[in-house]
Amino acid sequence: MSDEDRLDETVVYEILSSERRRHTIDYLRASDKDVEVNDIAEYIAEKETGESPPPKDSRKTVYVSLHQTHLPKMDDLDIVNYDTDTKNVTLSDSFRDVAVYMEVVPGTEISWSEYYLAVGVVGLATVFARISGAPLISDFPAEYWAVFYLGVVVLSALYQTFTRRSL
Repeated sequence: MSDEDRLDETVVYEILSSERRRHTIDYLRASDKDVEVNDIAEYIAEKETGESPPPKDSRKTVYVSLHQTHLPKMDDLDIVNYDTDTKNVTLSDSFRDVAVYMEVVPGTEISWSEYYLAVGVVGLATVFARISGAPLISDFPAEYWAVFYLGVVVLSALYQTFTRRSL
């Protein structure tokens, strides 16, 4: 995809400003197949009301807003493919433009950037502790520790790359 085909950052932020659109994208990311609008509406209504199953009027309100506003908008921008006849929705290939802005981390977890920072800091501290002659750590050469932490970074990056490839 060329730079000219990518979504403008302002458009991406505008799309993600709606909680219903974010929930829709989350639901589609978790699915490997076409999803019916009813299923998305049920999911969002459950999130919004905290009830399972959500009240019928909440599902209907969400369904109408998805069908009339959110899905057509995301379809026009080629973020999703929305078939208005079958009421089926899938993520499009252009979704990757949005995916880079969607690293949502629950309050009890850390982001990938924080993880890499922690690995780097601990790795540097370990190498400096080895050079300083710290017990146990100095039993292994500094090169061992450097290779170990570089290996952790590489394996983590591979994991992150291949688990996010489905986006």
